[in-house]
Amino acid sequence: MGDQGQETEDSAVQDFLQILEEHRKNCERQGKYVEAEIAKNRLEELRQHEENRRREAMRSRQIAERLGVEEAHMLEFQQFNALWDKRMAEFEQKSADLEEAMKERHGTELMEYIRNAQSEPLKQPKFSKELLNLRSIQQTLAKQKEYAEAHKIKLKADNLEAFELEKMRNQHQMRLSNVVEKFKSKQTAELGALRKRVQTGREEQKKQRQLDLERLLQRYQNVKSELESQQNIERIRAEKYMYQLLNPNHPLTKP
Repeated sequence: MGDQGQETEDSAVQDFLQILEEHRKNCERQGKYVEAEIAKNRLEELRQHEENRRREAMRSRQIAERLGVEEAHMLEFQQFNALWDKRMAEFEQKSADLEEAMKERHGTELMEYIRNAQSEPLKQPKFSKELLNLRSIQQTLAKQKEYAEAHKIKLKADNLEAFELEKMRNQHQMRLSNVVEKFKSKQTAELGALRKRVQTGREEQKKQRQLDLERLLQRYQNVKSELESQQNIERIRAEKYMYQLLNPNHPLTKP
């Protein structure tokens, strides 16, 4: 009902109460006390009924207003959670994709690095003085036609050369393993740095979500407090208005 309709209804109630009040007074003046008592009781009943009706109507409307605020808050809260759940899920998916891409790149780079390292030719062997000395003796004995002795020295030199070549190959393999491990460590550090950045981003998102939630809850509390204040003022004004409306002849309600 609009303001104009409410004013019409208030005027009709007031007119009816005024008529009934005049009837009570007339009965009182005419000595019709039984009828005056009936009119008085009827007035009290009507006033009480009208007060109860208006209070109940206002109470129902204010409850509906509070429920509206609650429902709006719950909807906003649900939308807030849905938005942040989606945002954080997208963050986690993107982070997982970045890590997977880095792992794939690391695998490719590592295979290429190992292939290049293994394709490097061995350095020119640098034999020991002992082996060089044996070869010199071997050649000298061969030139002197002391082939039996030269053969013995050759066997000894061949064994020593085989040992030294194996040692060189092992050292080369060790160096290769070391550089590969160093390359792997570099990749591991790079992956660790990515994970650290992801964790930092994750913590920042959690912090921002909490801040946004606190702002949302504070807005709700502000709206709720403002509504409660407005409704309290409305109840006070309504009580005063009802008293003036239903008791137009009371000394406190007259200008």
